[in-house]
Amino acid sequence: MPITTDAREMQADLARFRHELHREPEIGLQLPRTQEKVLKALDGLPYEITLGTATTSVTAVLRGQGGPAGHAARPTVLLRADMDGLPVQERTGVDYTSRLDGAMHACGHDLHTSMLTGAATLLAERRHQLAGDVVLMFQPGEEGYDGASHMIREGVLDAAGRRADAAYGMHVFSALEPHGRFCTKPGVMLSSSDGLVVTVLGAGGHGSAPHSAKDPVTAAAEMVTALQVMVTRQFNMFDPVVLSVGVLQAGTKRNIIPETARIEATIRTFSGESRRKMMATVPRLLKGIAAAHGLDVDVDYQEEYPLTVTDEDETHIAEEVIAELFDGSRLSRLATPLSGSEDFSRVLAEVPGTFIGLSAVPPGADHAVAAFNHSPNATFDDGVLADGAALYAELALSRIATLASSARQAAIPGVTADSTEATHMAPRS
Repeated sequence: MPITTDAREMQADLARFRHELHREPEIGLQLPRTQEKVLKALDGLPYEITLGTATTSVTAVLRGQGGPAGHAARPTVLLRADMDGLPVQERTGVDYTSRLDGAMHACGHDLHTSMLTGAATLLAERRHQLAGDVVLMFQPGEEGYDGASHMIREGVLDAAGRRADAAYGMHVFSALEPHGRFCTKPGVMLSSSDGLVVTVLGAGGHGSAPHSAKDPVTAAAEMVTALQVMVTRQFNMFDPVVLSVGVLQAGTKRNIIPETARIEATIRTFSGESRRKMMATVPRLLKGIAAAHGLDVDVDYQEEYPLTVTDEDETHIAEEVIAELFDGSRLSRLATPLSGSEDFSRVLAEVPGTFIGLSAVPPGADHAVAAFNHSPNATFDDGVLADGAALYAELALSRIATLASSARQAAIPGVTADSTEATHMAPRS
């Protein structure tokens, strides 16, 4: 039976599981209720389970029953899903709305987790086909907590006994593309992300006599506009930089000049060169403005997530799998990188792999105006769950089959990879 058929028979169960997750979103690195739900979904399946110590992560290893014994010779594929929510008050009105004030699965991680648990079942049922091992990476703390780094430090990339040969992640969108569309991009797919926290240090005084104080507010206002001008005048428009100020705080009353002013901004870059240049240029600019006003400034430039760079070959392989499983019209390549960022970038920096977008825009909704991820109104359609589960599972099945075939050919004297016709697709079950 085709894997897509089996996945669609699981659709109702996947939707129920997703709704359970959605009602109880958890934020950050500690997601005990989410971890409990994932473990329950994996219960009874033949996975070796390891729980995180620094986080509530779940690593599950499936040992394939095909191919040679011994970990060293067996190909390994890693599949990742993030599990955390966001500090957002939900306003979707769905009947499975978050029960927790100030917390929401506004980025679709509940769908990712549901799809990977579905893939866990599909893969377990096809264990006899696997001439290698699969690592499932259920990750907390993607939303600003760098959960991927914690899991990498605790050994997720080597959980099967050797370094994974390929890694795949998926992310749903509540806008951007029509319902059910898969999106790929070889090379730079997502920007890097850095944080900027600026404290302008002045001297307080009476608003009627600013000359007797050192006003941090006017300097901070100048800094905000100067940062935007700096981006347009010192950086190549064809290697874009996005700098957005999200916090501007100062003062308690209109006739009091405050002691300090605070600026917080997010910075997105699309090349290592621009990122390094920003790290040098921003502090120099802000310190110069502060000095011109006779003030001091503390500039905290925080490195966050690096560029998400997909492997060209692995992206092509994923595209072949998508085209094989689904209508080819459902696949498109992004023309430009997206300005979001991801800590799956840390996995892709260590293991060849790719990241796949999947539109969960409700059928009939206008993807051009729908509320995007992170909005309190962001709505994701359950209808993509089965397709996501099938894709996760087939990526592992087909990639392991290809890797195992290459290993067998390499073991035959006189036979090289160039002397045989390459194939990227595993036999369909």
